[in-house]
Amino acid sequence: MSRILIVQGHPDTTQPHLCHALADHYREGADSAGHDVHQISIAALDFPLLKSQQEWQHEALPPTLEAAQQEFKWAQHLVLIFPLWLGGMPALVKGFLEQVARPGFAFQYQDNNPLGKKGLTGRSARIIVTMGMPALVYRHFFRAHSVKALERNILGFVGFAPIRETLVGSVETMSDKTRQAWFRKLLELGKIAQ
Repeated sequence: MSRILIVQGHPDTTQPHLCHALADHYREGADSAGHDVHQISIAALDFPLLKSQQEWQHEALPPTLEAAQQEFKWAQHLVLIFPLWLGGMPALVKGFLEQVARPGFAFQYQDNNPLGKKGLTGRSARIIVTMGMPALVYRHFFRAHSVKALERNILGFVGFAPIRETLVGSVETMSDKTRQAWFRKLLELGKIAQ
């Protein structure tokens, strides 16, 4: 059985969204298979955005994110869920990852290695992104650029591998039948912790 951390990245807490339902179904599948599941809702956390390299490298992690950082250390599998906003992850998600993936925790600087030493190896990840456009358009026309950057420049940089992605497109025009099919898929992914 795996230790799974679900990170809900939808910034809107005023109403439920498809991201929340997808997380719920993933968790239901994982729970039914006996996995140990923890969950973080980024929008429920109060933390400042980083504004300088000095802050990122040398200032203390905000106390409100200490538990989140420990959850990343605990997890064997990360599930990061967010909506595509202006072609990328919402600023709140990026700000959260910048805070949590600090030097000394997520990676170590090394004099002879410009990439440093990865601090979160031995963990897999799944990125689940919802979007208004068809997923095929995002994947092939836009080349899923922001998801690829997240995979390579953040999660891969600190050691997550393998990293899988689930792109859920056309959410505004999605039929109930299609929505239910996605829910079933997330249930199955949760069961196998992928």
